Amino acid sequence: MPRSTIARTPDSPHPDGLPMPRRAVAAASVIAAIVLVVLDGAIANIALPTVAGTLGVPPADTVWIITAYQLALVIALLPVGALGESLGHRRVFTGGVLLFTAASAGCALAPTLPWLIAARFVQGLGGAAVMALGVALLRFVYPQRLLGAAIGWNALAIALASAAGPTIGAGILAVAPWPFLFAVNIPVGIVVLATARALPAVAGTRRRLDPVSVALNAGFFAALVMGAEAVAAQPLRGGALLLAAALCLAGLVRREKEREAPLVPLDLLRVRSFRLSVVASVLCFTGQMAGTVALPFYLQHGLGQGIVTAGLFLVPWPLATAVAAPIAGRLSDRVGTGWLCAVGGLLLAAGLALTAVWPLGQDPRPLLVFMVMCGFGFGLFQTPNNRNMLLTVPKTRSGAAGGMQGTARLVGQTAGAVLMTVLFSQLSGPEAAPRLGLAVAAALTLAGGLTSLLRVPPRGAAEAVEAVEAPAPGR
Repeated sequence: MPRSTIARTPDSPHPDGLPMPRRAVAAASVIAAIVLVVLDGAIANIALPTVAGTLGVPPADTVWIITAYQLALVIALLPVGALGESLGHRRVFTGGVLLFTAASAGCALAPTLPWLIAARFVQGLGGAAVMALGVALLRFVYPQRLLGAAIGWNALAIALASAAGPTIGAGILAVAPWPFLFAVNIPVGIVVLATARALPAVAGTRRRLDPVSVALNAGFFAALVMGAEAVAAQPLRGGALLLAAALCLAGLVRREKEREAPLVPLDLLRVRSFRLSVVASVLCFTGQMAGTVALPFYLQHGLGQGIVTAGLFLVPWPLATAVAAPIAGRLSDRVGTGWLCAVGGLLLAAGLALTAVWPLGQDPRPLLVFMVMCGFGFGLFQTPNNRNMLLTVPKTRSGAAGGMQGTARLVGQTAGAVLMTVLFSQLSGPEAAPRLGLAVAAALTLAGGLTSLLRVPPRGAAEAVEAVEAPAPGR
């Protein structure tokens, strides 16, 4: 129907967002929860040596503190997105914050490493609900004309949290034992729960989740992540896990393909613009992760920089992303997102490529400019791409879109880390693998930008019409 005739519907109690000041409180609740989840993932890395010493366990075993959290996130993103559509976005989002906060207390009280790992896994489950449904809720909080800016501010908060995580973690460890890294989540979680009442109460569909499909989804992502991590060092074990992942995915697709709202959003992937955004997201996040893994090795071993100097060289990337995100958000409300994403991918690729070919014996200071190019390009790509994912699907499928958005990010990041693992295991020389990794990362991000160009409509046509104006895909 024409945009002017859109009426209130059960899934859109506020067709043009929430009124002020309720909108501000609701947005602050969502952004605070997402920052909490991102920050907790970022600060835990720096505590691993301290945890190993305190609990008397081998340092290698503490890596499971990170792995358990990431694994729970990727396993749960699609199911909690579907659960939010079934029970209501606010209800599942609030439940995720409650679970995350309670699990943070469990982490802080953990007397053993297995206890801590289990609590971190539960944290990841709660965090998945926040990541999948927080972005979906923004679609109901803001009017459509401001949605791009809202996603931009959300991306700014995430970028700043990611950049500040290690510093905040180090500051806490300087004055308190490691359990306080998790205890600080509790008061923030309580504040988020108190303000969550301002969020729109979007009615759920009451559609039941298929437990077999949920199990197949968990099996697919668990086998995929663990198989990808093992394939370089243990090819047989890794290959077996990847085969198991493929079988689980085949079973899941076969079971879900005829459903009206499948767990794996096959109905949304049939929408060309949404599908292209997912592909571009995976490509760019793969390149971004490969680049961020390669850079510290490249700076220290290839360019001979010390640890502190290498760290300072990396700071401009997240800061430039933080600057670009709100700019890209405002532009995406006025300019075609396909063009913005293409320019962002091209800028990110150029920064990575220039870094890869920079002569090893030359002054490394121009790399600071390249890092700014990478960060600004990534911010310019990410925000419009996320906006397109949300606005090309019906509002009733916003939870699935949010889950797919997070899944694409985590799959890309996992693939980027695996890529660098393979390069490090196959290439000799301290700078060979990082330089090749940066070059491959540039090619992948360029491919992501070019994929976004496929979304650009013919001259004179509108780029995307909000899917709420048309029947849902497959109906």
